[in-house]
Amino acid sequence: MASSSMTSSRGSASSWTSKQNKQFEEALAMFDKDTPDRWHNIARAVGGKSAEEVRRHYEVLVKDIMQIETDQVPIPNYRAMGSNTRGYANEQRLLKNLKLQ
Repeated sequence: MASSSMTSSRGSASSWTSKQNKQFEEALAMFDKDTPDRWHNIARAVGGKSAEEVRRHYEVLVKDIMQIETDQVPIPNYRAMGSNTRGYANEQRLLKNLKLQ
C-alpha cells in the first residue's frame, strides 16, 4: 500500500527539475501558511508551474513526510546507494521546512 503511494508521489515529483525543487523549497520558507496568495507567490518563484501544481506538490511532500514519520516508508540510505550525501541533507532540510509550515 505505501509503495504505490510512493510510486505516485515519486512520479509526480519527477516532472519537477532539481532547480524547480530548490526554488520551491526556498519559496516555502519565504511564503508561510499565512501569506495571502501563497501558492501563486510560490508558483511565480518556481516558474513554469501553476499555483495548483505547486499546492499539489506540497501536499504530496507532506503526505510522504507523514508516511516516513509513521515508519510506513523508510528514509532512503543515500550512502548505501553510492551517491553523495547532498540528497540526504536536502531531504532533511526540506522535512524541517515543511514541519515549520
